[in-house]
Amino acid sequence: MSAQEPIGVIGAGWVGLVTATCFAELGHEVHCRDIVAEKVETLRNGRVPIHEPGLNELIERNRERLHFTTEMGDVLSNAHLLFCCVDTPPTYSGDADLSRVETVVSEIGDSTDHAIVMKSTVPVGTGRAITREREGFGYISNPEFLKEGTAVEDFMHPDRVVVGASAESQGFADRVAALYEPLGGAIVRTDVASAEMIKLASNAFLATKISFINEIANVSEELGADVSEVARGMGLDSRIGPQFLRAGIGYGGSCFPKDVSALKQLAGNSGYHFQLLTAVIEVNELQKRRTIGKLQKHLGSLVNKEIALLGVAFKPDTDDVREAPALVLAARLQGEGAHVRVYDPIALERAREMLTGSTICDSALEAVDGADAVVLVTEWSEFRDLDWDLVRERMANPVVLDGRNFLDADALRAAGFTYEGVGR
Repeated sequence: MSAQEPIGVIGAGWVGLVTATCFAELGHEVHCRDIVAEKVETLRNGRVPIHEPGLNELIERNRERLHFTTEMGDVLSNAHLLFCCVDTPPTYSGDADLSRVETVVSEIGDSTDHAIVMKSTVPVGTGRAITREREGFGYISNPEFLKEGTAVEDFMHPDRVVVGASAESQGFADRVAALYEPLGGAIVRTDVASAEMIKLASNAFLATKISFINEIANVSEELGADVSEVARGMGLDSRIGPQFLRAGIGYGGSCFPKDVSALKQLAGNSGYHFQLLTAVIEVNELQKRRTIGKLQKHLGSLVNKEIALLGVAFKPDTDDVREAPALVLAARLQGEGAHVRVYDPIALERAREMLTGSTICDSALEAVDGADAVVLVTEWSEFRDLDWDLVRERMANPVVLDGRNFLDADALRAAGFTYEGVGR
């Protein structure tokens, strides 16, 4: 098989679109299918429906190799390796909803010429269940490890690529591994169940680091330590590393909340109580409550107080608002009787329907105008570069809660603000 064999991608969401575009950049003809006709038409016209740095330029450069369709038949007739990149959202119980994956599998049918390459995050055992009654069905577990905001860079320069396959699918696994060889990252060849667990375990571990440093931040506040200094000292230990040791108001996004809950539920279904992950989830929830408590400490009752939230996206350089802490804070502040004013440079359109009751602002200065407190939720560089002297003049009460420890605390205090970070 040529290293440039055609690629099929099922699902043109964030993972699917990045996957399709990056394979096109590597020289492959890519046939990408999505069931939303409006999205397909938008992509055919060269417009990108998500915000991801670098993606627009890659799509424009590779338009001749990118083929978007709503028809599964167009993909099946042009490619044998079919990357499944559909959503697996959490159910009410915390299990992953595999209905979209099951639909993709049913559409492939009993073909032994095609292999499904599972990029969607699925519970351990999914691959075994799919192939149990399909003799000769090609199945590869190839989980994604992309970070929103740096997804193109992560795909093109991976730390590792995981390729999980049964003995019967080793031929397909060889072809999948060959696709990634030009990228130079370590290729981990393993069994399907282990590949599925690598994805869940990786995200759960990173979420655990975040909740751990947030607990350290909470203790530091009581004891007079600075969590930023603590994290700096910890991160220099090569066994620990500096990544994901930044205290804040908790994790969000499409991966960590869903995958931590899914792994906890998966363990429970097997009869094992994953106590550590229960604590990770509880700590993440606690951080939002502590933010409300800090506002009450400075303002007393929040009834009729004007609170400005700067940032809605769960992290900078993305417009993703899934499980975003800002949405939780906005709802809870309204529950306390506050008036909430919200601004984000990118994500407001996606969040608008979820911010019912909040005032949507066109700029940061509009959001802070007359505010009793500002809560920085997302560390967009725009907020660090604000004219904070002007912000001080426009606020009714100069209280700043820096939920990401992103701002210059000394400068703000010198400008007359009451500043409070997380563990500082």
